[in-house]
Amino acid sequence: MKLAPNWKIQYFDQGQERDLVIAAPDYIDHFWMAANVPGDVHSTLIQKGLIDNPFFGHNDLKSKWVSEKIWWYRTEFHYDKKNLQSDERLELIFEGLDTYATVYLNGCEIASTENMYIPHVFDVTREVLDGKNIIGVKFDVVSDVLKEKEKNYWAGYGKDRIWARKAQSHFGWDWGPQIVTAGIWKEVRLEKRKIAKIDSVFARTVEIKNDRAIVEIDVNTKTFVRNQPLAVNVKFHDGSNGMIKTAQVTRNHVNFTIELENPKLWWTHDLGTPHLYTLDVELLCEDETIDLETTQVGVRTIEVMQKDAAGNNRFTFVLNGVEIFAKGANWIPIDSFIGATPDSRYSQLLTQAKEAHMNMIRVWGGGIYERDIFYQECDRLGMLVWQDFMFACALYPDYNYNYMQNVRTEIEAAIKMLRNHPCIALWCGNNENDWLYEVEYTAGNINTPFYGEKIYHELIPELLDELDTSRLYWPSSPFGGNDHDSQEVGDRHNWQVWHGNVEPRKFGENLGQNYSVEGVSFKNYKKDFTRFSSEFGMHASANRFTLEDNLPEGTFYWGSDEMSYRNKDYHHQKGIMLMEGYTGIPTDIEEYMNFSMLTQAEGLKCGIEHYRRNKPYTSGALVWQLNDCWPGTSWSMIDYYQLPKASYFYAKKFFHPLLLTIDHDAGSDLKIWVVNDYVKAYTDVLELKVESFGGEELFKTTIPVEVMGNSSVEITSFTEEEVLKGYPANEVVVHLSSTDGKAQHNVYYLRDQKDLALPQAQLDVVVDKENQTATIKTDNLARMVKLEIPAKKIHFSDNFFDLLPNETKTIEIGHLENEKVDLGKLRVSAINSIQ
Repeated sequence: MKLAPNWKIQYFDQGQERDLVIAAPDYIDHFWMAANVPGDVHSTLIQKGLIDNPFFGHNDLKSKWVSEKIWWYRTEFHYDKKNLQSDERLELIFEGLDTYATVYLNGCEIASTENMYIPHVFDVTREVLDGKNIIGVKFDVVSDVLKEKEKNYWAGYGKDRIWARKAQSHFGWDWGPQIVTAGIWKEVRLEKRKIAKIDSVFARTVEIKNDRAIVEIDVNTKTFVRNQPLAVNVKFHDGSNGMIKTAQVTRNHVNFTIELENPKLWWTHDLGTPHLYTLDVELLCEDETIDLETTQVGVRTIEVMQKDAAGNNRFTFVLNGVEIFAKGANWIPIDSFIGATPDSRYSQLLTQAKEAHMNMIRVWGGGIYERDIFYQECDRLGMLVWQDFMFACALYPDYNYNYMQNVRTEIEAAIKMLRNHPCIALWCGNNENDWLYEVEYTAGNINTPFYGEKIYHELIPELLDELDTSRLYWPSSPFGGNDHDSQEVGDRHNWQVWHGNVEPRKFGENLGQNYSVEGVSFKNYKKDFTRFSSEFGMHASANRFTLEDNLPEGTFYWGSDEMSYRNKDYHHQKGIMLMEGYTGIPTDIEEYMNFSMLTQAEGLKCGIEHYRRNKPYTSGALVWQLNDCWPGTSWSMIDYYQLPKASYFYAKKFFHPLLLTIDHDAGSDLKIWVVNDYVKAYTDVLELKVESFGGEELFKTTIPVEVMGNSSVEITSFTEEEVLKGYPANEVVVHLSSTDGKAQHNVYYLRDQKDLALPQAQLDVVVDKENQTATIKTDNLARMVKLEIPAKKIHFSDNFFDLLPNETKTIEIGHLENEKVDLGKLRVSAINSIQ
């Protein structure tokens, strides 16, 4: 039974009341406030109007007191215990407690916990009473627990966090606020067990060969009553067709081998259907079903090729024998208040990622092992997951026995929780710890051993050897080569762009920083020939409504302190320099939103098209980052209100499996490339057209192409002189398209945005409220046509697009939750439109 209703919360000061008094069944909690479970304290207080929205203005500072109080949760439930048999047990299960909690049942102290990430299961058969029962959960102040801990070694973003097995980003990061939450953030259940239970199930594809797949299934049980005959039935089925096997349990373990003829494989959505089988596992004692577990299973193999047949270094994911180019983004926690976030938001964000042709999401190591809905949706949608363990940008106290026991329990629980998901493609030990330790040690900023090394290089691989050898374990990201951020081996984080890192470097060399327009420029992506780019990106403004809705009146202007507070990155100047190099420095808030979004979009296009042209030697591009946890300015492609930025709409083209791309630098040739990520060959006739901004055709040619499946090919090239015909390079637009419409058209400019001589464009907009569309036409080229409606979760079929002279485009407008959209508030503009 779920124990969801009737929860109440209240806060106390240290020493205000004895714990056993508050935990006692007869304690009067009539005047406590009702709270949602799953959820957290902050969300409850926001809902009750007891604290102002922490995301508005500087309100997060006003709510600091919440994290400085002891919080208690209490609930009452009734249980009929008269029919409980001697061979039955009652288990109280907390799926997630955040973080330092003490659990009481009817005044009895059941346990103390100190890990947000793991479920806690308690045998409470004797403690549950017939009739009314009271659960109390006390959450200690995180800072009080951590204040005496050793913190004399390196950690980014605050040193308290290294001891807390809690979402590290709760302590603040360079894209989100410091809001240290507390509460019951996952489900609470009371479950009755009889004799034994299913402890874990693991199904893995061992081999796929000659239209036959072999799947092995391990079932582990836990026994409460000894010397009882136990058996396990497994049914592996797909609708009406299935396979059933039975075996006796020996030493709490059963192993099955399933052979499938003509199996339906699980593919990423761009290669096929992400087919899921159902696995029913039934535990029996003398023909009585005493436990049942059902899970979804995908039949697929996944590996990472690190050397090709010619001996070249690679980092290529191979799915069911097919080499893939990983296209996607990094995922941070979906909200500062994770437990209170509805499942629908996960489904919507991941669907948006799929619609942008992403096939991989990296769960970053400073957040959480995501909620079940995240992995279920990735399984269903056909999205691979690069899964970090939760260690990021710090040294961790691996010398402490108690800490390591806590971590051991966490790693084991995480592996068992996630290993059945076909979407999980790789386990990764940490985010940037190996790389940053070597960099900071070389610079003299660290003089301690590599604390945490035992976790990533001993403990995790030891547990994976025992629990899951079906995927690659990668110790850290980035990792490999003579510098863990090497472009020659393994994966790389390209922070030359944005942060100005001077690379390449080698072990023992200082990592330089070049804070200049040239040093942070996105054009540096084209110097990077990494095997796999697992982090790279640049800031862009959130959308207008997201910002305006969270800023005090009179502060929505370029340069305001409130706007600055939206940006948690330390060096705000980096974004200015990026825009200076491409768009020019903004002079007002409108230009800031436009220039930052355009710079991010064109910058990511520059980098990703370069990486994809270098396929297969580069085999992945995961943008930092997909989403936001609050309404701020960050690297995200979709802001907190789930309104995509310009880069998201660009991604629909630069991540498309068929990419028509031009490699060009000012004054150099235009090199025409086709990248085909499909398995089948691509045959087409391309059209290359060059027009003036007023619509005069200067150059046009067709190019027959036949490109093999899963390949990248340079087709031909043209000089600037050939295509310009004497026309100024800063007054033309270049189109590359498929004459048959098989691939999406691509648009290029031969000079940077700041150097373009854009004419004024007159936009003609016709709104159809009944069909929820807007039709837009322009006389001259309109650069970055932007549609805005002041509401959350607005869906546009396209946005931030360039409209060609005399071109008409109809945009479908909707809502992610199918609400009616008020088109009367639609605003349409372009960078060069007449306002």
